[in-house]
Amino acid sequence: MPYLFEDFALDGDRRELRRGDDLISVEPQVFDLLQYLVRNRDRVVSKDDLVDAVWQGRIVSDATLASRVNALRSALRDSGEEQRLVRTILRRGFRFVGAVREEGHAGAAARPAPCPELPDRPSIAVLPFANMSGDAEQDYFADGMVEDIITGLARIRWLFVIARNSSFTYKGRAVDVKQVGRELGVRYVLEGSVRKVGGRVRITGQLIDAEDGSHLWAERYDRELTDVFALQDEITISVVAAIEPNLRRAEIERVRRRRPDSLDAYDLFLRALPDVYTFMPQGAAKGLPLLDQALAIEPSYALAHGFAAWAHQTLFIRGGMRAEHREKASRHAHAAIEHGSGDAMALALAGFTIGLVEHDRRLADEAFSQALALSASCAFVYTFGCVPVAYGGDAARAIDWCEQALRLNPLDAMNCVPQGMIGFGNFLAGRDEQAIAAGRRAVEMNPGFSILHGWLAAPLARLGRIEEAKASAARLLSLDPHFTIGRWSAAVGLAPAIASDVTDALRKAGLPA
Repeated sequence: MPYLFEDFALDGDRRELRRGDDLISVEPQVFDLLQYLVRNRDRVVSKDDLVDAVWQGRIVSDATLASRVNALRSALRDSGEEQRLVRTILRRGFRFVGAVREEGHAGAAARPAPCPELPDRPSIAVLPFANMSGDAEQDYFADGMVEDIITGLARIRWLFVIARNSSFTYKGRAVDVKQVGRELGVRYVLEGSVRKVGGRVRITGQLIDAEDGSHLWAERYDRELTDVFALQDEITISVVAAIEPNLRRAEIERVRRRRPDSLDAYDLFLRALPDVYTFMPQGAAKGLPLLDQALAIEPSYALAHGFAAWAHQTLFIRGGMRAEHREKASRHAHAAIEHGSGDAMALALAGFTIGLVEHDRRLADEAFSQALALSASCAFVYTFGCVPVAYGGDAARAIDWCEQALRLNPLDAMNCVPQGMIGFGNFLAGRDEQAIAAGRRAVEMNPGFSILHGWLAAPLARLGRIEEAKASAARLLSLDPHFTIGRWSAAVGLAPAIASDVTDALRKAGLPA
């Protein structure tokens, strides 16, 4: 039964949180936390209550719980200072204090989101593999296994593959495969489990037709842990063969990609990703030492070079614009191209970094083109490619790429980037109302990503909504105190044809020149 409060609707059956007609993307644990608080709004719930309900009794640090509560408040436009909806009761726990009413599914707020149509080619979603090791710290290993399988499948040009972050919204949930197929717009679903014990690993996988729930393929693999990368190739090849029995062996072999020879480098790389994915310099600085360790073990690890390039680019543009970060971003980006000719994600990160810190649009476009030739279904390419394309002044192509990213990866937490760039592209095209709508969606998705507030401030200022523009500008400066219009525009290389419109609007919003 849906719960309605303020202008939000919480539907536990569909696992949806909506604000008006907009679907709000939240992590599964954050959704479960909100649902538990709302259902128990007549009492204070303790930390132990939340751990039992959301984490099923697993050991959870105070910092982890605090981060999830902060993410919940952010999704609800609440804060630790206001505590308008979620209140912290000192030394006792938490309580949901908003006025809640319950409605049946016929209400307008409970309308399901429209399901995507099936694409005109085979389509698949790979769900998070269950970690059967009994050790929550090994979640990263199971998640990394699935990400490599997704990346391998996404390199097949004829196959439509839903990206990792959309698939991972189902993590920790008992799911109906038919419902997953409808929600993501895919015909096939791959699910499985990983059990890692000592030096051995057992992986099971099964391919399911989401239309009727029938099983098309299942397999179990027992291997020494040192064989894990070959094992990922075996699973990917088997899935492809199940979908397209008559596919030539040469096409199946194209699924393979080079990986580091050392499992230690792979582990370090996986551990760095959550911090780099924050988009902000604090996270980049935390993740870089792990990437540096991985590259010390495997200097030719293309994807680690790509993420290191991104992290240094973040530190350069949003962390003080120090020349050493610009130089390191460039160096890692070129290394990603050198070693990653068969890795679409590495090439996308290289193109993104080269486009932003070197302003070499031609080389960036070559990297994106090569990545798309390898994997036309890689949302990562469109998500990162839209930024330098837009800063180069090509609003139409930037918007097109943003829409491609959102279709391929409809539930991705990183969708704040294409949403924000749809806003920026519409601003460049003179469609300020559309720019504001997209900009607000982007900020709601990730209010801690500083430049999103600038992309929103520009169209607000140009329409004369100065107070709203100044509020967005203030939020940008609170997240990035070093920001100035001149340094930022020079750092990202705004094309001369758009620079005056963008900088004039940002000045009207009150950002420092």
